[in-house]
Amino acid sequence: MCGICGEIRFDGTTPAVDAIASMNQVLFPRGPDGSGIFQSHHIAVGHRRLKILDLSEHSQQPMIDNQLGLGIVFNGCIYNFRDLRAELRSLGYRFFSDGDTEVILKAYAAWGADCVERFHGMFAFAIWERDSGRLVLGRDRLGIKPLYYTDIRQGLRFASTLPALLAAGGVNTDIDPVALHHYMSFHAVVPAPRTILQGVRKLPPATVRVIEPDGRSRDHCYWRLHFGPQGEDCERSYEDWQELTLNALRKAVERRLIADVPVGVLLSGGLDSSLIVGLLAEQGQQGLNTFSVGFESVDEEKGDEFRYSDIIARHFDTEHHQIRVSSEQLLPALNDCIQAMSEPMVSHDVIGFYLLSQRVSQHVKVVQSGQGADEVFAGYHWYPPLSGSHDPVGDYANVFFDREHGEFAEAVHPRFVGEDHSLIFLQHHFSSPGARLPIDKALRLDTQIMLVDDPVKRVDNMTMAWGLEARVPFLDHELVELAARIPAEYKIAGGGKGVLKEAARAVIPGEVIDRPKGYFPVPALKYLQGEYLAYVEDALAQPAARQRDLFREDYLASLMTDPKQHITPLRGSKVWQIALLELWFQQHGI
Repeated sequence: MCGICGEIRFDGTTPAVDAIASMNQVLFPRGPDGSGIFQSHHIAVGHRRLKILDLSEHSQQPMIDNQLGLGIVFNGCIYNFRDLRAELRSLGYRFFSDGDTEVILKAYAAWGADCVERFHGMFAFAIWERDSGRLVLGRDRLGIKPLYYTDIRQGLRFASTLPALLAAGGVNTDIDPVALHHYMSFHAVVPAPRTILQGVRKLPPATVRVIEPDGRSRDHCYWRLHFGPQGEDCERSYEDWQELTLNALRKAVERRLIADVPVGVLLSGGLDSSLIVGLLAEQGQQGLNTFSVGFESVDEEKGDEFRYSDIIARHFDTEHHQIRVSSEQLLPALNDCIQAMSEPMVSHDVIGFYLLSQRVSQHVKVVQSGQGADEVFAGYHWYPPLSGSHDPVGDYANVFFDREHGEFAEAVHPRFVGEDHSLIFLQHHFSSPGARLPIDKALRLDTQIMLVDDPVKRVDNMTMAWGLEARVPFLDHELVELAARIPAEYKIAGGGKGVLKEAARAVIPGEVIDRPKGYFPVPALKYLQGEYLAYVEDALAQPAARQRDLFREDYLASLMTDPKQHITPLRGSKVWQIALLELWFQQHGI
């Protein structure tokens, strides 16, 4: 896990190495173990290294293979790199390192850009060809690793984070009105390639972009997810699917043990992270470090789920770390947490992941985490009603969207009001081929769009802010493909995640499986009062906010009369959502 950045020029001039150094400096938290910059002709790249595989300097980046005429900067982990290395050796390739970076380089030499189809893992990389001058950018199937870019005069810059691009200068920081609509309506989910800034875009998941030295480029989407039974699937029983699911998850968890350092688990106390712990114990892991975080309660809303995480920790005899965060700790950390966001993230649990990662990084460098199970196995409350929906677009919007278009128009300055972009996006996605049933359409959207630009991005940004690598076995692409084939009625059984719950009974205690569904609670940011409300009011009163003139005064006044009453369908604070956006702009000097 690392941070990457770079620049390619299309006019024959030399890239500004100072700009690379500035981006690389911002990426320091993602890779505190090493740094490197390389420039040749019209391409320059930078890298920050977090040592997880091959702790020697042989895997230092940027990595150059002069014999092949190739170079690479890479962020992520290829879990099957050892199998690929053996295959490449059989083809005559020789290796000078023991990590996964060189395997990508050799795989590209052997199979071209199609090499990504052989990778099991999470990745964002840039490969350049010395002789042709071509640059190739790639991102993993489910967008676990980020890759942002910005067009500059006669060139292009890219980086693992948006703030790194800002540090290099020359970015158009005007607000993208379509992205603003998504932020305010689609629960802050801004689908690729957009970001909240007009001048910054992100490479979509499952995409390889080939950039020629004259600036011409082409994108190739190398993976698509198809929903519904295939082949002999129609003959499989509920029990068959449970067995297939558990076996696939076992393999996904085992793959993510590949490391030359210890691997821990973020244990929330829910089904998903508990199952990961159980499968690791089943595979013989002893002395496993597990970590849970909790916050103070507000208005009788409980701020932790220690009761359940403690059950799992005792059952599997883990080295458990229960991290309690007081209000006095939470508020001072908010500015730094927002600074660590590549994009504005409205979910209250962002600060939870930030503070949890800070403490976890003092013990381990790698953790497994349960993100993705709800989207992949239908764990959210809006899936069961969609099974018989006659208006899937409307029914999904009613439960997921934070605001209807009419309220959006009341909230923002008229210059940002146009079409109902979020609803249009939803309609387009639901009408695309590859998912026939309404519930499958929702699952596809959540797995390939919402998941990427909400929970997954949140975990990447907050863990990497502390040099901590998070691995997500529920987003193993083979497991995701299997889940897409499972009949919807098996996934929504038992109130959601039915097939996963029943499979889990062979591994973890039933009291964790049958508990009411929880979430990562941070009540202080949901029910704003006292110093938290003052923090929000101060941000919205800053000269930068008034000069931006983004939100209408009458709308803000109506929310501020009683902030605790203005809660979205997904149980978020509308006031915090608005304040967070403004705070993000201010923290990044926009």
